[in-house]
Amino acid sequence: MDFLFEAAVLLGAAIIAVPLFQRLGLGSILGYLAAGLVLGPSVSGFIARPETVLHFAEFGVVMLLFIIGLELEPARLWQLRRRLFGLGSLQLIGCAALLTPLGLALGLALDRAVLLGLILALSSTAFALQVLNERHQLAAPHGQTAFAILLFQDLAVIPLLALLPLFAGDIGLASGDAWLTVLRGVGMVVAAILFGRLVFPRVLAFVARSDVHEVFTAAALFLVLGMALVMDWAGLSMALGAFLGGVMLADTAYRHELEANIEPFKGLLLGLFFIAVGMSVDLPLVYHNLAWVLGIAAGLVIGKLAVVALVGLVARLPRSEVPRLAAVIAQGGEFDFVLLTAAVSAGVFEARIASLCIAAVTLSMALTPFLYRAGERLGARFRDRRPYDGDFGDQSPPVLIAGLGRFGQMVARVLKSQGILFTALDPNIRQVEFIRRFGSRIYYADASRLDLLRAAGAERAQLLVVAVDDAETTSRIVRQARAHFPGLKILARARNRHHAWELMELGVEVVIRETFAASMEMSFEVLKGLGYPSSNAMDAVRTFRDFDVRLFQDSYKDRHDVETLVANDRAAMAELRSLFQKELSGRTPRDGTPGVARSEPEAS
Repeated sequence: MDFLFEAAVLLGAAIIAVPLFQRLGLGSILGYLAAGLVLGPSVSGFIARPETVLHFAEFGVVMLLFIIGLELEPARLWQLRRRLFGLGSLQLIGCAALLTPLGLALGLALDRAVLLGLILALSSTAFALQVLNERHQLAAPHGQTAFAILLFQDLAVIPLLALLPLFAGDIGLASGDAWLTVLRGVGMVVAAILFGRLVFPRVLAFVARSDVHEVFTAAALFLVLGMALVMDWAGLSMALGAFLGGVMLADTAYRHELEANIEPFKGLLLGLFFIAVGMSVDLPLVYHNLAWVLGIAAGLVIGKLAVVALVGLVARLPRSEVPRLAAVIAQGGEFDFVLLTAAVSAGVFEARIASLCIAAVTLSMALTPFLYRAGERLGARFRDRRPYDGDFGDQSPPVLIAGLGRFGQMVARVLKSQGILFTALDPNIRQVEFIRRFGSRIYYADASRLDLLRAAGAERAQLLVVAVDDAETTSRIVRQARAHFPGLKILARARNRHHAWELMELGVEVVIRETFAASMEMSFEVLKGLGYPSSNAMDAVRTFRDFDVRLFQDSYKDRHDVETLVANDRAAMAELRSLFQKELSGRTPRDGTPGVARSEPEAS
């Protein structure tokens, strides 16, 4: 009951603080931090041991890295290798060089001051990606560069942890057990890649065939937690394990379904992580050592701003993007807490020095939203001074197809023949597995779910083609898309004219009655089979089609009045019969049948 009570209080604090800070324009991260500060031991003391909450909440960062991994197909990750190792190493070494004097000022020996500089050079993956995600800028040039640098930093945590015994003076341990841990870690990475590539997609296929949604959610959680725990056992970062799992599944049919299932857990746990960071602030320590804390925080932020701005220039980012890049990773990172705590345990740093650095890192995290706003304003002054000639940018296809059955496949094949990229969603796993053999970009997902539409890139797509064969599902997808993606143009398949009127009422720009074109083509062939010349048959079909389209549009305003619809249909049939008699008078096919068309109203 104590756990449930604490959980309820944490949730309640977030419910109050986050919307309030959002309304004030301060961002959700500061809201979480403020809630944690109030609940922590420095203010109310409601949570006496914030480190326990922080340890559990780190799974929010783990799930964030898994979702980021799902967004990066292995081919795309390979394209990032130069930025990952080139820019990442430049940032880490440059920041460490500038921050080493802080360690010397704190009275550390040179080697330990270098270690402190390397630790403080790390940035917060959670804070940076949260800021970029909130602004939908992760696919922007500075977002991609920031991600590459952050990923390199996550990789750098591994050797830093392994080297702590060396800095503590335990050479035997550093050369023995620690390096054995490194070798074990490399082996686990290889094993995780093979498992994620060869085994788990088959497990997901087996689960998907059961058609039980909650079991698929359980499988997704098992994958993330399993990869994280295995990596933790191997002495590696749990976030790295989750990231590798995401990358290995990025080009499978389950990508969007996995993302949608993990997203709610990620959001809650990541918010809890920020709350835990706020609870970790030791206000008495900050108060009694305010000058040191402010000095470390200022040196950390200013040094990183300078080095990362230089990295942005080396990467040939647009000048408008450089301030954004520098501002978004100018803070300390969550792995600073891990490394500083481990360094104290290993006897490398005194507890007082670690506490001062943790307080400064937390302060720098709190400054991130304000720094990024300043970076955006500064970047706006340089906008469009020169074009960007790199290969960054949003990789989302311009067309999203909901349903890849008989109808949707035709649309997809035409797009593919024209070299137009598209993303297709279909809830039939057997259909998905079959079509993916031909290289189509189709995913196992139910497009009527808002979270899956968003995960598939509806916010960035130009067109949504709703091609599912169920009228109710079509209407549900359209309602979701119109309500949450107002800039998305929708083209929808309608079962009949009444369903088409419903879609028009929902605001669909283009409605296609699924059997109309095919029935017109069949009518043309029927007339030819009765002996009509091709030109006469074509004229008759064209006349009927144009008349029916006009009737369909004119009847829209009376769609809810059955009596008026019936009266209009009878009048229209009489008008059409008269029209054909005038146009086809004197035209008689070979068997003597007069060329007068009859029309029956379309079934509702």
